[in-house]
Amino acid sequence: MKCYMKSVDGKHSPIELLDGVGVILGRGPKTCIVDRKCSKEQVEVAADFERRAVRITQLGVNPTSVGEVSLKHGESTQMTEDHTLYMVNSLHPYTVEFSKESPKNNAPYGKPTAALQGNKKRSLAAEPKKNITDFFGTTQKRSHRDEERKAEPSSKKLKCQDSGLKAAGNSDDSEEEETARKLKELQETAAKAHPSGTKTSHVSPDAQRGGTCSKDSWEEHGKLLIFQKKGVQSSSKIAGFDIDGTIITTKSGKVFPTSADDWRILYPEVPKKLKALLADGYKVVFFTNQMGISRGKLRPEVFKAKAEAILDHLGIPVQIFVATGMGIYRKPATGMWDYLCEKANDGIKVQKEDCVYVGDAAGRPANWAPDRKKKDFSCGDRLFSLNLGIKFYTPEEYFLGWKSAPFQLPTFDPRTLDPSVPLYEPASSTLVSASPEVVVAVGYPGAGKSSFVKEHLVPKGYVFANRDTLGTWQKCVAACEEALQNGKSIVIDNTNPDVESRSRYISCAQKAGVPARCFLFTATIEVAKHNNRFREMTSKGHVSVNDMVINSYKSKFVAPSLNEGFSEILKINFVPNFKEPGLRALYQQFSEG
Repeated sequence: MKCYMKSVDGKHSPIELLDGVGVILGRGPKTCIVDRKCSKEQVEVAADFERRAVRITQLGVNPTSVGEVSLKHGESTQMTEDHTLYMVNSLHPYTVEFSKESPKNNAPYGKPTAALQGNKKRSLAAEPKKNITDFFGTTQKRSHRDEERKAEPSSKKLKCQDSGLKAAGNSDDSEEEETARKLKELQETAAKAHPSGTKTSHVSPDAQRGGTCSKDSWEEHGKLLIFQKKGVQSSSKIAGFDIDGTIITTKSGKVFPTSADDWRILYPEVPKKLKALLADGYKVVFFTNQMGISRGKLRPEVFKAKAEAILDHLGIPVQIFVATGMGIYRKPATGMWDYLCEKANDGIKVQKEDCVYVGDAAGRPANWAPDRKKKDFSCGDRLFSLNLGIKFYTPEEYFLGWKSAPFQLPTFDPRTLDPSVPLYEPASSTLVSASPEVVVAVGYPGAGKSSFVKEHLVPKGYVFANRDTLGTWQKCVAACEEALQNGKSIVIDNTNPDVESRSRYISCAQKAGVPARCFLFTATIEVAKHNNRFREMTSKGHVSVNDMVINSYKSKFVAPSLNEGFSEILKINFVPNFKEPGLRALYQQFSEG
């Protein structure tokens, strides 16, 4: 196996790369690039013969690009034979070729071609401009060559033809016939490479199948990215997988990848298992959360390139769903699965009893395996399966046949929330006062305070004061004083976790000679976090409350007492009220692992 970097502009002979050995390229005699914006050490290129790919790392200041991926200083990506490397500022294009033979132009490594070794006074413009056909020695158009590479097995890539341009005497009809003949050969090769996409002989009789995807494509739907690999076929049976920690792991051994190409297949058994699923009539689908995209820490084009490289390595057609932010699509919420079933499976009904999901976020404790495995970072993948009602396995259970490991589900189970509890306690109290008063709400962000107040107190004439609306506690105090001066009751809808924050409004009540009551919302921290996730999924424009804010309330909380000056402390229980059908079922899903 040999690997060559080839200048599309034809400025020099192909540069041979050795397996795993980095080579520095940039402005200089090796590349014949004189562009001052190109650094002398613009990129490092390193071939990976096993993957038939080249790792490109930008070293220079100005941007390098590979396909649709634009690199910055220190960033890396993988380049395959279908990609074009532009050394700097979308200029100086290079392609890569893996071959068992040397290319025809076999001048010494990096040596300029004769066209550049002649009389220096000769104008370069006088040289005939070469096109990509000259350097790949084939009459096929680029699109045909791309189809050829994608269609055939990675171990048997067709060699580029060395015949050069057709003789001038050949007619256009002859070229078209030749192109048609080669296209037919490619289609036959594709049929052999992807039998699951063209035949049904290997499909189990109980699987319903749809059409086959004809080309690679990415789609964006808000916070959802979807990739369809050429050859994907819809099915009533879905085999779902997480990606990180399930299909791949890092080559570096670190928890988080250090670059876009810091990955390797997790276990040797993975490709074989996935291919067996396809042969059994399953559609293989990857579901992954990628919050880094919405946070600006991961560029979408970098993730896309990585995902495609993983599928190229596996050599199988897969559909990928990517949740790029918070909301309905983020696992363990079932938005990605729902979209698959409703809009991305050719109308074929998914039979959950035939489906399976595999993921590494399984809630396993520290040292769950003999080699002292670390604690799982969450239980999100297991909860995703639980929300869906399909079978779940960890990667070790599914790919290696290990026994089930112990696991821990979250302490709060939304399915067990009791809707029959009383709205408030003690029952002997009254919720609304006939005379002016001050009501001070106390409870976690997300405990249901605002919804409760707007439903039960505001319609009864209570003035509503909220720091989120007014901006400061000083304005809330001013609103309290104004309401009491006008003879109205007021409710302060803030978290009010400590004695100091509550005393401001008790003081207003005492000055006005009216009672102050405390409404203590009893929702736990787990319920508050769940409610916050639910609002993110269902309320447009809802501003997410960071878990740090919710945890901060817990650290500041001091239980209210009558000694502070309250005339009564009324406990308000959280009883969810669903006005739209389907929201109850969504609320009862686990929202965070």
